[in-house]
This record gives sequence, structure tokens and C-alpha cells, in this order.
Amino acid sequence: MTPPFPLLAAVRYRRDDAIDALLEAVARDLQARGARVAGHVQRETAADDDCCATTWLEDLATGERHVISQSLGSGAKGCRLDPQALAGLCGLLEAALARGADILVLNRFGKGEAEGHGLRAAIGQAMLDGVPVLTAVHDTWLPAWEAFAGELGTTLSPTREAIDAWTGAALAAMRGTA
Repeated sequence: MTPPFPLLAAVRYRRDDAIDALLEAVARDLQARGARVAGHVQRETAADDDCCATTWLEDLATGERHVISQSLGSGAKGCRLDPQALAGLCGLLEAALARGADILVLNRFGKGEAEGHGLRAAIGQAMLDGVPVLTAVHDTWLPAWEAFAGELGTTLSPTREAIDAWTGAALAAMRGTA
């Protein structure tokens, strides 16, 4: 059975798209209109000569920052994502959902989520609670997103018009006013 409205949405982005600023602008506008927004936006420090940039997630409700990258040294070529940090954040997101949220905004559906980890459990909890989820997906992880979301999800273009249309319809569907 196809759901009446896809409550999972990923904004498809490419390398040069300002996806973090776009997601934050959407989330802040939703908050300004009274929506209870749970989730995180991504931030990075500039890389220096000795090491890569530090990546952290900023909680949209509290402003708390959580580092999700690990320093592997200047010669490292592997993934810098810290899976333990993401696991801890997943628990915090689930607690935020339990307190009540109208929408969950997550910085990425990326490698961790594609492999069944990362913030995937929080996405699952939101779905069980009937809370719409807005995230971003790079073309690299698009097939994994499509396999994960199935008929419950949709992919959006990286434009305010597309995202605003989806968030408006998702919130209306959640409130039963669609």
C-alpha cells in the first residue's frame, strides 16, 4: 500500500550546492512559524595544513554542538566520520522525538546511514511516530537512499520552492489537514 504522502524527503545535492545553509534556512523558517523542529545542521571549521576540517552538528532546538569527525592526521585518506559520536547523537535525537516534534531535519543521509548505522535509527523512530523527516543526500548515496526510503520517501531538488512545498504538505499531512 502506498502511503498518502511521502513523509521522508531527501534533498539531492552535489558538491558545490550550499546544502547546509539551505537546510538551516528551511529549519529556521519553520521554527519562526511555530513548528517544533528536531534535528541538526552541519558545520565545519576550515582545514589547516596539518589536518582536515572538523565537522560538527548543531542541534536546531538547543544550539548545542557535537563533533562528529575524528582527527586521523594529515596523511589519512579514510572516512573521518566518528561512528560513536553519531550513535550518541542518535540517542539524543530519539529523546527529542519523544518530547515531541513536528519535523525532523537531519544534515545528511550519508555513508553511515547507507550502511545501516549513523542516524538511521532516529529516522526510523520518526517514521514510527509519524514525524516527517527532511534530510540531504549526495548523488553517491542516492541509490542507498532510494532503497531505504522506498515508497515512503521522495527526492527533492535543492531549491527552496521544492523544499517549502514538501514541508508544507508534510506538516499538513501530519496534522491531518491535508
